[in-house]
Amino acid sequence: MIETKKVKKPVRTISGVTPLTVVLKPKKCNHGTCIYCPGGDNVPQSYTDKSPAIMRALALEFDPYRQVMNRLEVLEKMGHPTDKIELIIIGGTFLQYDINYQYKFVKDCYDALNGKKAKDLNQAKKWNEISKHRCVAMCIENRPDSCSESEINRMLEFGTTRIEIGVQILDDEIYQKVNRGHTVKDVIESTERLKNAGFKLGYHVMPGIPYSNPEKDIEMFKKIFDDNKFRPDQIKIYPCQIVEGSLLSRIYKEINFKSYTQEQARKIVTEMMKIIPEYCRVMRIMREIPKEKITNAIEKLDLRKDIEREFRDSGVKIKEIRMREIGFNKKEGVSDIKLKILEYEASNGKEFFLQFVDLDNVLYGLLRLRIFKDKETGQDKAIIRELHVYGQAFEIGKKGEEKNFTQHSGLGKILLEKAEEITKEQGIKNLLIISGVGVRQYYERLGYELDGPYMNKHF
Repeated sequence: MIETKKVKKPVRTISGVTPLTVVLKPKKCNHGTCIYCPGGDNVPQSYTDKSPAIMRALALEFDPYRQVMNRLEVLEKMGHPTDKIELIIIGGTFLQYDINYQYKFVKDCYDALNGKKAKDLNQAKKWNEISKHRCVAMCIENRPDSCSESEINRMLEFGTTRIEIGVQILDDEIYQKVNRGHTVKDVIESTERLKNAGFKLGYHVMPGIPYSNPEKDIEMFKKIFDDNKFRPDQIKIYPCQIVEGSLLSRIYKEINFKSYTQEQARKIVTEMMKIIPEYCRVMRIMREIPKEKITNAIEKLDLRKDIEREFRDSGVKIKEIRMREIGFNKKEGVSDIKLKILEYEASNGKEFFLQFVDLDNVLYGLLRLRIFKDKETGQDKAIIRELHVYGQAFEIGKKGEEKNFTQHSGLGKILLEKAEEITKEQGIKNLLIISGVGVRQYYERLGYELDGPYMNKHF
């Protein structure tokens, strides 16, 4: 029998891993400041000093080691398992910081997870493979113009598995007017490079951005999924608001800008949710910006809750991943499930989206397999960009035999075997996996070997 503890805020780990956020020290972006960004001197750009994660980081002087130790302690007190950690690095544009700071920051995070200080990053990663607190995934927030090949290689060296880029809107004219500092071409090119490197990719989008309108927002959102040059795996929807300290807070009357009302934001986000395909997950709706920092604030930061409740009450079936996850649906364990495979073109490659679902399309586990042509060799390559079994997280080594647990029940292995089968059918002789440092041993047991930043299996 699996012993369970009472968990405070179980939604934190209901998707199978325990997220742990660390914040970078303040630094301005190289391009300057977008007009809607608060950009304070004492906090990282795009954040305010009243955001929960930033307040914690300020109290700990942005020290990554202390931030990780603090969060581990809090999470354990709340009853959450802390053996499978997704490390999330937020703040400024990390890849634009001093390189030595980048390496030290990441090493300090691993050192805190390991409970001891390594001589270098490689040793810290090696220790983390068997650590009590394993980094099974790492996410870096980034910009489309900071995703060069060398920057991608550095992120791979850190052990990164997921990248989020600020896209906001697909419009070069608006990018110029809001001082975004990159182009739609940058979005397209970075999207392809990141996917080919194996990263799971998220977009941040901003309905209501200055110089847009509701019709344009919806048109842009449809393009993100209709046009195969984009098609992210995840999305965050952040309606634009006038934040204290931003340039927008000083000029919004001059440019005749009005942020969306709560009702307008609700309608637009509702329409966006209906557009999202099965392979994409909505990570967040609304930024955690306190009301006192916002002019004409949308009152409800938990807008998502209302929208999702309306969908469930009305019986409208939404395809996006989070609403379909087993943890967010009243289901008990694994029963009557089938393997469903969705194929789609994206960024000059083919994506195979494998998912275990039941008769109600509730999601139990997924795998993302990408096949594309290597530009150097001209040969087809296959890479798994994500393998994820959903359900409440519980400890490594325990078997998912109880009806309330889907993790550790063998679904991941079956998904992996199917991906190997598809790869062989495509005539490809080996399969790469982007793997968090803390998951390497799992893949080793299944016949994979470490090959640079990837796990690799030859057929």
